[in-house]
Amino acid sequence: MRVKSLTAAVLASFAIIGCQSEDSPSVSGEPADFARLDAFPSQYTVPETAPVLIQNATVLDGLGNQMNDTDVRIQDGKIIEIGTDLTANDGENVIDAQGRWVTPGIIDVHSHLGNYPAPSVSATQDGNEMTSPNTAGVWTEHSVHPQDPGFSRAIAGGVTALQILPGSANLFGGRSVVLKPVVAPTIQEMKFPDAPYGLKMACGENPKRVYGDRGGPATRMGNVEGFRNAWIAAQDYKATWDDYAENGGDEPYRDLQLETLAGVLAGDIRIHNHCYTAEEMAVMIDLSKEFDYQITAFHHGVEAYKIADLLAENNIAGALWADWWGFKMEAYDATLANIALMEQAGATAIVHSDSDVGIQRLNQEAAKAMAAGNRLGMDIDIAQAWRWLSINAATSLGIDDVTGSLEVGKNADVVIWSGNPFSVYTLADEVYIDGAKRFDRFDENYQQVTDFELGQRVTEEAQ
Repeated sequence: MRVKSLTAAVLASFAIIGCQSEDSPSVSGEPADFARLDAFPSQYTVPETAPVLIQNATVLDGLGNQMNDTDVRIQDGKIIEIGTDLTANDGENVIDAQGRWVTPGIIDVHSHLGNYPAPSVSATQDGNEMTSPNTAGVWTEHSVHPQDPGFSRAIAGGVTALQILPGSANLFGGRSVVLKPVVAPTIQEMKFPDAPYGLKMACGENPKRVYGDRGGPATRMGNVEGFRNAWIAAQDYKATWDDYAENGGDEPYRDLQLETLAGVLAGDIRIHNHCYTAEEMAVMIDLSKEFDYQITAFHHGVEAYKIADLLAENNIAGALWADWWGFKMEAYDATLANIALMEQAGATAIVHSDSDVGIQRLNQEAAKAMAAGNRLGMDIDIAQAWRWLSINAATSLGIDDVTGSLEVGKNADVVIWSGNPFSVYTLADEVYIDGAKRFDRFDENYQQVTDFELGQRVTEEAQ
């Protein structure tokens, strides 16, 4: 039977034992749910809050527009009105933002918070499952420690959503998860409702360095062979389940690795690809065409500027640093104008952190990228550059229909800044997630403290 031969091939290639289960990705006659969206569902809830009217602010809408002396009305977790001279309603919390700026919340598409929580000790470092070049079957949310103080630091920097990715040791590192940086005892209570899953892939130095003396791959060509073998097996796996869904018969075996890869082939899981050099990004694009899947974004992409037109042509975003470079050979051939050159080519540019420190000041990272472009005469303004932190990031995560911009009907993910948010002197005064105030620089009642930190504070006070 085809199922038996496929299972044998999978066991030989990946040494994974499948098992039949009532909790299968498909029921005969229905399409297979390879993404398994209901397996670990979000339990995030929007708290009830009083309506808010922010008045007299300089507003960046996240779509490239700047509006002066503008008001924003928030109610029931949504933005319900944007305009000038709006009249306050009874029971509305009115905030005079004269001299201050209002923006959509920052969205970081590349974070490892919770996977590498503070304090940094080996017992809690759970970001890389370095046991096989292919660990597509792991889900990073099962390693996220929700008590990581980094989440509180992130929201104080204006972050209202972030994608947690597994590390880059493996060709396939596993699934990502999108979270809201709220203090909660469980990861499910932080999960962004209905956000698509991502799959972390990594090309280049990392996989060959980690596995070069552990059975391979030891070269970049070995990396590509590993990718291709995995996608071939995933195509067969998907075809088997699709045949079962259409024609019934004996239920095939489930394989968590191939289930995730099949979810990509079905268009339900997004590829977030760690890749630095231009030639390797071009190879990965060819690979995606061979196996008919879409790459959502290349992360880090130090050489994205060399092929910005190719990325634009293939609708692939670049999730990039403003100025990290030179820490290994594939990060050497850099330019500070990388993000600006992506913008100039019409490609989707995103500023990301990959750092528990950098996530606290992504607004300043975007400012550096804007300044680098303007030094070359690109004339990028702050409203245009803010898109790198908001709507572009939201689009890459598949959540742009509900967040990433200040528009009527969208989630009220809003930051009030003390001044121009691209100034090094500016701080986030207040941060709202779904209309609920989650941070206030002047009120300790709205400065999130994890249970872990609270225990430390009690101990210190007792001493």
